[in-house]
Amino acid sequence: MTEASQLSFLVSEFAARFGRCQAFSAPGRINLIGEHTDYNDGFVLPMAIDRRTYVVAAPRSGQTVYVRSVNAGSEFEFDLARAAAGRHGTWLDYVEGTARGMCARGFALTGANLLLSSEIPVGAGLSSSAALEVAVGYALARVSEIAEPDLVQLALSGQAAEHDWVGTRCGIMDQFITALGRRGSALLIDCRSLERTPIPLELGSACLLICDTRVKHQLASSAYNERRQQCEQGVQLLRRDLPEIRALRDVSPAQFARHQLRLPEPIRRRCRHVIHENERTLQAANAISEGCLKEFGRLMLASHASLRDDYEVSSPELDAAVETAIAEAGVYGARMTGGGFGGCTITLLERSAVAGVSAAIRARLEQQFGNPPELFVSDASDGVRSHELSTITA
Repeated sequence: MTEASQLSFLVSEFAARFGRCQAFSAPGRINLIGEHTDYNDGFVLPMAIDRRTYVVAAPRSGQTVYVRSVNAGSEFEFDLARAAAGRHGTWLDYVEGTARGMCARGFALTGANLLLSSEIPVGAGLSSSAALEVAVGYALARVSEIAEPDLVQLALSGQAAEHDWVGTRCGIMDQFITALGRRGSALLIDCRSLERTPIPLELGSACLLICDTRVKHQLASSAYNERRQQCEQGVQLLRRDLPEIRALRDVSPAQFARHQLRLPEPIRRRCRHVIHENERTLQAANAISEGCLKEFGRLMLASHASLRDDYEVSSPELDAAVETAIAEAGVYGARMTGGGFGGCTITLLERSAVAGVSAAIRARLEQQFGNPPELFVSDASDGVRSHELSTITA
């Protein structure tokens, strides 16, 4: 379904019940490199993709928010003027958690009616949850007549929903790129200062191929939060020799080499991944800026090996997709993307190789795991935005 037809359907559905509306959307994302570094105050290099979550909305009196999801086939109301009843254990936590996080950060939200639909697969590591949070938050702000919502504070509100309502102690990367992505560019984000630098993706005859293995992961599971706890334990132990450090971002590879024996396993391997991944991310940003696709591909492969062996967040399906891709002609590099435990890989390759590489990956995953993947190419997209309804046609 095209963007116009997606919005046309939502507007028609909404108008039948509530009348006139406004339309908004926010993208999913891939992370080119810099995995599990965001919650360690490190560097990441994500880009927004051209699959989005759409919201049509209209204001209503009071502070009651009604929301219905086309995908989930369910609806709910909550009143921002009243204390929260608690977690729902469903997609509603992302919505109510973001709204209440915005109120806590000074957004003067009114009531609203919302209708949602998404083309981002859930659990694929493409940040469907961040897209939902940012799209809903932006819609609530705009129908509350906040003409220029603070997108950084909006992203932080979405992160707060993950922490306080969903139970995932995620970093800021997903919400940040979903809110602030730029067409044609990745963003190099300093997750401590929140400084962002657009990195133009001038890939020439190359492109990025996304492979959704259709193995679902749950970032709220104990494995994700356990990795963060292990990193924090590593910082505490390294502070015996490096008292000035605040996070793993502050430890250089040379310092780690000197002091790593302070750390027991598996904490040592967790820290090694994060410290070297930060270096790889900065090197990769320089490489892609200079058009050095071979070097960027080498760094992608090193990142995947580290995530597989040191951080242990890959999966057999992700490994198979990467191994298959890099054995094909025209491929520069490949890696898993996202939190891990399933989800997606990305491959940097020549456009002329897309069909052959896609066929090889599909055949390998179907034969080995009996689960056909979805493969698609995506350019870098804009972050959250509004849509002119006058341009929408069915």
